[in-house]
Amino acid sequence: MDTAPSAQPLTSTTPAAPNRRRVATAAALASAVEWYDYFVFGIAAALVLGDLYFPAGSPTAGVLASFATFAVGFLARPLGGIIAGQLGDKRGRKPMLVLALTLMGVATIGIGLLPTYDTIGVAAPILLVLLRIVQGVAVGAQWGGAMLLATEYAPEGKRGVYGSVVQLGVPIGVVTANSVFLLAGAFTSDSAFASWGWRVPFLVGLLVLALAWYIHTRVEETPEFREAERALAEKEKGEQNSPLRTILRGHLGTVLLAGGSFAVNTATFYIIITGVLDYTTRELGMDKGAVLTVSLCVSLTQLVLIPASAALSDRLGRIRIYAIGAVGIALWAVPMFLLIDTGSLLWLAVSTFVASCFLSIMYGPQAALFAELFTPEMRYTGASLGYQIAAVAGGGLAPFVMVLLLEATGSSMAVSGYIIGLSLIALVSIKVLADRARSH
Repeated sequence: MDTAPSAQPLTSTTPAAPNRRRVATAAALASAVEWYDYFVFGIAAALVLGDLYFPAGSPTAGVLASFATFAVGFLARPLGGIIAGQLGDKRGRKPMLVLALTLMGVATIGIGLLPTYDTIGVAAPILLVLLRIVQGVAVGAQWGGAMLLATEYAPEGKRGVYGSVVQLGVPIGVVTANSVFLLAGAFTSDSAFASWGWRVPFLVGLLVLALAWYIHTRVEETPEFREAERALAEKEKGEQNSPLRTILRGHLGTVLLAGGSFAVNTATFYIIITGVLDYTTRELGMDKGAVLTVSLCVSLTQLVLIPASAALSDRLGRIRIYAIGAVGIALWAVPMFLLIDTGSLLWLAVSTFVASCFLSIMYGPQAALFAELFTPEMRYTGASLGYQIAAVAGGGLAPFVMVLLLEATGSSMAVSGYIIGLSLIALVSIKVLADRARSH
């Protein structure tokens, strides 16, 4: 299981080193600010949005409604992946990335300025859901563009490392989002935080618009896309197929396997950063600031672990490293919640740190692995769909499912069982991808 499955290896290109570094930096920043904007919603959903936008009923009902709105963003992500994938495979990676950043910036600022239920009534939750949908479309469009900017500029033998700079956007986004929320909470009283302090992290979305302009004016299209574009231009119009049609007709199985292999990663990640935040503060009575600090510190370790696992995948193979992470998540699911249930900050840190290690082992090589599953003319569409299917099946529903399982069973072991079930799906998907790789 040490060969990365590949419909067609990424071609070897040698752009100038300064240009590669500029593109890699821009891709990493695009990913970081996009995920920051996406994650501030998750933190706000666990802390304040239920009371402000869904006030009727019990606290649990408010949290469920808030997490359902959180999940709506994930349901919109495949739409963003399809639209951006189609256009990105035909028109280029860069313009779709710029569009995704612009949409995310506008939606996030809109949430930060949105009046609450007490001010405008039922229009408030409706508008919140609509803005969350725009966020979902934006992040669904963003990942493929940023990932391909990085991997298609990578020198031979370093695709894993270059792809991992985009993956670093996730922990950077988490760290930044948690830090801004901690600062907002530290400099405001509880009443001021509930009134306006929570809005400050959303208004930082202005920075996304500045980055979109920088990428638009300073970053060039990838060499691989330009090469694929020339090849497509030589074909007769009637012979050209839509990238989405090509994927659905001949590569849907690969897309579904990619999604199945990654759903456990996204589910466990969002359980840790969002579901556990709600669980520990609402059910276990732990301090909000302390839990956010633990989440921040654990995310910092991913800044080292993600590129390290990606570098190993360049040497030992994507599938082998990827599978190790999936096995680790399955084995750690029960001990993780046994430690969390102690209500101890130390054991919370230990449990989430170990889980984060296994998540990083999977996440590091994932960008290069998904890119290598598809040829350049359908890569944006195929890789984006695989990633976003995993996001819907795993991440979007995970906090919501976690609350339902806890309410239905009264035991966190039900959440562990949910993670183990997704791990088994991942391992079966990885095994099939590995068998396909060996048969080519």
